[in-house]
Amino acid sequence: MARPLADRMRPETLDDFEGQDRIIGQDSLLRRAIAEDNLFSLIFWGPPGSGKTTLASIIAHETKSHFETISAVLSGVKEIKAVIEEAKGQLRYHQKRTILFVDEIHRFNKAQQDAFLPHVESGLITLIGATTENPSFEVISPLLSRARVMVLESYSPEDLTAILRRALVDEKRGLGNLSLSVDDDALDHMVWTADGDARTALNNLEASVSLVQTGGRITLLTVEEALQRKALQYDKKGEGHYNLISALHKSLRGSDPDAALYWLGRMLEAGEDPLFILRRMIRFASEDVGNADPAALGIAVSALQAFQCIGLPEGELALAQAAVYLATAPKSNALYAGFGTVKGDIRKTGALPVPLHIRNAPTRLMKDLGYGKGYKYAHNFPDAHVPQEYLPEKLKGRTYYSPTTRGYEKVIKDRLEKWYKIRREFLAGEKGDKTNN
Repeated sequence: MARPLADRMRPETLDDFEGQDRIIGQDSLLRRAIAEDNLFSLIFWGPPGSGKTTLASIIAHETKSHFETISAVLSGVKEIKAVIEEAKGQLRYHQKRTILFVDEIHRFNKAQQDAFLPHVESGLITLIGATTENPSFEVISPLLSRARVMVLESYSPEDLTAILRRALVDEKRGLGNLSLSVDDDALDHMVWTADGDARTALNNLEASVSLVQTGGRITLLTVEEALQRKALQYDKKGEGHYNLISALHKSLRGSDPDAALYWLGRMLEAGEDPLFILRRMIRFASEDVGNADPAALGIAVSALQAFQCIGLPEGELALAQAAVYLATAPKSNALYAGFGTVKGDIRKTGALPVPLHIRNAPTRLMKDLGYGKGYKYAHNFPDAHVPQEYLPEKLKGRTYYSPTTRGYEKVIKDRLEKWYKIRREFLAGEKGDKTNN
């Protein structure tokens, strides 16, 4: 019991392992390989506290192979050579294969990683590497090509809550003998500050327990005192969630970068999913900025891609940059309003037929029926513009998009007004020809 709670609560079997169902679910490749003791070389890539070392420990318990472990922080080529010699001895004298777990494999340089290569290739050792860094950049290509990369994700709040509750009732390895109770908001705060890291969550619980007596109650105040971090009032499923995203959206719409940054910071500090915020900003770029600044959508999408590359906490700046850009961009809801009118007309009028002259005519029969007849190819006319009707007859002359004079939409507006004038003159001439005839 003198060992840290996070170490004591480390699962010993796959059935005890919480989360990562995609990798170790009932029908997963890895679970079958462990059960059949037919493991292949692999690299666990995931954030701290996502279960990489724990999975290696489970494999060590459940495999019939000889298991060795080294840390790239503390080991060098000398230690690697010693492991290889031991593996040769295990195979020669005990007919046992060797599984080698290398923690933080990204810390090994190219020469050190090269030392594994011939022995992985020959099958003398089965390599399991663990890394928090992208193996595409940190593991040499020949070694990477001989191992299967398995991506572990940060634990969900639900998974972390289950892990903490298990620790509270486990009498053998956990805190069950202390007969403690814990308030839901206290548990939520431990989970939030852990940010998907199971080790940190268990450390949070252990720190909080140190402030109460046996049979005591852990409150939110207890956790705040233990962690020295206040809980922000925020329910990601309740009113606080919608109030904060509303405040961010309206600050962006109101062109206030300071307020936008504040509400963005509030949401991130409260543990909101950054991807949710980014999806809302991408929507905002089309709904409230639109073609007043066509680059806004690209900025928002780039922020999403940047965050997916580097994650938290570094990726927060990508969100901040996008928020300031969107707040200071010229605004137009012309696209939003226009497309809303389009959907309303479609619901009212149903599936109106496509005008004959813009229908596709791949067969002789279609051409004989008038498909494509009279269509004017825009590139054959000055400025690649030709007045002709593209809407169904029932909606002829309908205008959906009315650009503003703000930002780039002023350019679009001027261009459209020029085209509308040409169209009006053309239609007037057509009408005159029909009258004369």
